[in-house]
Amino acid sequence: MEIHSSILAWKIPWTGEPRRIFTTLGCTPDMEKIEEQFANLNIVKRSSETKEPTYLLGIDTSKTVQTEKGSLVAVLCSNGSIRIHDKERLNVIREFRGYPGLNGVKFANSHDSVYSSCTDGTVKCWDARLASGKPVQLFKGYPSNIFISFDISSNDHVICAGTEKVDDDALLVFWDARINSQDLSTTKEPLGAYSETHSDDITQVRFHPSNPNMVVSGSTDGLVNVFDISADNEDDALVTTCNSVSSVSFIGWSGKDYKQIYCMTHDEGFCWWDLNHLDTDEPITCLNVPDVREVINVKEGILDYLIGGLYHEKTDKLFVVGGTNTGIIRIMNCMTSGLVHVTSLQGGHAATVRSFCWNMQDDSLLTGGEDAQLLLWKPGAVEKTFTKKDSMKIASSVHQRVRVHSNDSYKRRKKQ
Repeated sequence: MEIHSSILAWKIPWTGEPRRIFTTLGCTPDMEKIEEQFANLNIVKRSSETKEPTYLLGIDTSKTVQTEKGSLVAVLCSNGSIRIHDKERLNVIREFRGYPGLNGVKFANSHDSVYSSCTDGTVKCWDARLASGKPVQLFKGYPSNIFISFDISSNDHVICAGTEKVDDDALLVFWDARINSQDLSTTKEPLGAYSETHSDDITQVRFHPSNPNMVVSGSTDGLVNVFDISADNEDDALVTTCNSVSSVSFIGWSGKDYKQIYCMTHDEGFCWWDLNHLDTDEPITCLNVPDVREVINVKEGILDYLIGGLYHEKTDKLFVVGGTNTGIIRIMNCMTSGLVHVTSLQGGHAATVRSFCWNMQDDSLLTGGEDAQLLLWKPGAVEKTFTKKDSMKIASSVHQRVRVHSNDSYKRRKKQ
């Protein structure tokens, strides 16, 4: 298979100031206010029962404003489907099937298209406004590609997907996501791929929130690579490589103008790097915690696993979100001195929480887990009367493609 590295020699323009999710009015809230805001999160709504209960593995919300219909929520389910919910009522509006298996879910930034990478070697795109179950676009990979991660650039021009390792290849594959009025074909071939920078499964891909040329990838090889895809070839595109020394489970951007990156690992480690220091003598590592469970001091309980990160742009603070096997959500403040437990959200989930989505505009939180529940939390809301659902067990076939958090090895180490 011939792979071309110099795939994005054409320049993707980045003009204007970085896109902001909010408008700054007055002074920035201090840390006490944001801690109080998190502590005051209460459940506003729970999703209703579905015919087929499934783990909720990923959540994203639409970026467009829909005054009549309200915001849409896309939820990736362990049965290989994406459910579209109304955000305020959490009722299921429609469902898209993407067998054999989907990985990740993401709304476009400027329209209501929903994307997911697929184990059949494609990235599929559905129109969330249409009831048709057929993808409106299909981004086809190279033979033997199995996509397990992906993202779309901030201007919706480029899609990048990461593959499982096949033979000696673990690829980052790129497509032009723009709709060409002269080419009405629904299937798109790749622009090319990067093939030299990862040696194992590429588990995470994240574009910069405002610069469409910048993308970061993470792998089970422990490497976190930052690329500038406007460069002429893969070697020149690689800005820096950071080593987490463990299999990467989550990566994200943080800091002013998003010039920091962070990652979590499958053995619950956390790493945080500052790209501002690449051209200075200062170390780029802000924090490296091999196992957060061993160092975090949680009030009234324990931490079993990490879920992801949350950069709070209004306060320029990075938070780490984790949980317990009984469904408690832990929120931790990330500082160069370490992680500090801020608050815990209880009474919502009855099992492991797999996914969350924070909305900076209304300070709401969506969470999903292994109890098949989608929950909407808002600060200061009055909790209504709900029946907490029991933990749910589903067929072991789910575990063939879904990595399940486990703290067994941690418990054994603590006993020694």
